Amino acid sequence: MAHELTTLLRTLRHGRALAGKQDIAETVAILGRDTSDGIRLGDDCAAIPDGDGYLLLASEGFQDSFVRSMPWFAGYCGVMVNISDIAAMGGRPVAVVDALWSDTSEAAASILTGLHEGARTYGVPVVGGHTNMRSTHNSLSVAILGRARHLLTSFDAQPGEVLIAAIDLRGRWHDPHPFWDASSALCHTEGAARLRDDLDLLPGIAEDGLSRAAKDISMAGLLGTALMLAECSGIGMTITLDDIPRPDDAPMERWLSAFPSYGYLLTARPEDARAIITRFQARGITAAIIGQCDMTRRLDIIWDGEKETFWDLARTPLMGFVS
Repeated sequence: MAHELTTLLRTLRHGRALAGKQDIAETVAILGRDTSDGIRLGDDCAAIPDGDGYLLLASEGFQDSFVRSMPWFAGYCGVMVNISDIAAMGGRPVAVVDALWSDTSEAAASILTGLHEGARTYGVPVVGGHTNMRSTHNSLSVAILGRARHLLTSFDAQPGEVLIAAIDLRGRWHDPHPFWDASSALCHTEGAARLRDDLDLLPGIAEDGLSRAAKDISMAGLLGTALMLAECSGIGMTITLDDIPRPDDAPMERWLSAFPSYGYLLTARPEDARAIITRFQARGITAAIIGQCDMTRRLDIIWDGEKETFWDLARTPLMGFVS
């Protein structure tokens, strides 16, 4: 089993997903870690102080190959993944705008239909953007505005807290891409209201003071997302793979590389963990304590009794946020 854990972690450590996150370090080197007005870089959204709360601003871009092969789903994801970022910060969405380039009007129509149906499913309007239907390629980016009363951030996980994973397992693989899709099948059904209410769990948790730190599980996968959270917070974590919510038929390597449509990591005081888990479970979302936060600045992994270090942030920063 020790050899199997070593092989698994080596594969994930050298995968394209984490390599893409390492590219962020080049951006950080140019833009700096903090803006002049104190808005921290490295979170799921920019949190801009506004009255008694925060405006949340984020954007997502999509690879041309994905947009070309799955235009409707790319448009739908343009809304879905941005709203997930807003929820991960303890917020609620206000509106989205898109920037679309396509080589034909037919391609644009499929992308925009997906965008429209995603917006309708999640109850957030598309209020403008940019369109070019005479391009040499098909590309999409979508930006979102949200609002939060109390923040969940990437910077406030503390040693001594537990790490909770909450993932909607009521989905399917969206082959050939590594997407676990528990959303798009509900876009034309009464289940759309359930999707919106499920997202509202995150701001509720923030407003009730049960957690201060969270991230949505991104293309970096669960371990990569935990690593980003640990780096921004300046902490370490130990994660037990056997405790991670996972579909029965999903191999561990594939699941740890997956991008779930609804998947979050949160940290909490041990005494608040049960209340958080209960809220997710009451809505049919699988949630469990999967790890502990510590002061090591390492991400250590336990699987079937074996333990190995996945990443040492003190020696090798991921995104360039280690002080």
